[in-house]
Amino acid sequence: MSEGRLYYVMGPSGAGKDSVLGWVRAHGVSHDVLCAHRYITRPADAGGENHVALSEAEFASRAGRGLFALTWQAHGLHYGIGREIEHWLERGIRVLVNGSRDAYPQACARFPALQPVLITASNETIARRLASRGRETSEDIAARLARGDAYPVPVGAMVIRNDGDLAEAGTSLLGAITQLRRDASTAPQC
Repeated sequence: MSEGRLYYVMGPSGAGKDSVLGWVRAHGVSHDVLCAHRYITRPADAGGENHVALSEAEFASRAGRGLFALTWQAHGLHYGIGREIEHWLERGIRVLVNGSRDAYPQACARFPALQPVLITASNETIARRLASRGRETSEDIAARLARGDAYPVPVGAMVIRNDGDLAEAGTSLLGAITQLRRDASTAPQC
């Protein structure tokens, strides 16, 4: 059995991470790729990604029992990745997680062989997507764009551009994962 690999997906809000991961979830099973759900203290009907909604008390209870492989806080919410990913990795599965750029150092410490993946888009595309959500002011959008520009691309990261067709970005990600598996001896580490 081949060794599994963790792909830590991150990128600015509006780059389309959830959309690309949703496409991979629908098309990646034949490539031996699974996308982990995030556990979030956000209502299930809040829109966006397919996640497991938890109350603050339930999240704290699970965290206290060691049921998360990774946790972080952002935008007033708690996020977690379940320990089931460890089981998947042991069985040779390639696992994608939707992470946070701020939690990337924690993820590297926990999974030093992980592969960073940056999903990004032009500032124009990101601004258009954020504006279409209708949740942020133009000042908020400008602040998000500036924050995104401030993050360096992690060393060895796969960079997936998501400005156009969603299938192109998803196919690029699956292709890069497949190629990296072939070239596993040269894969970067944290």
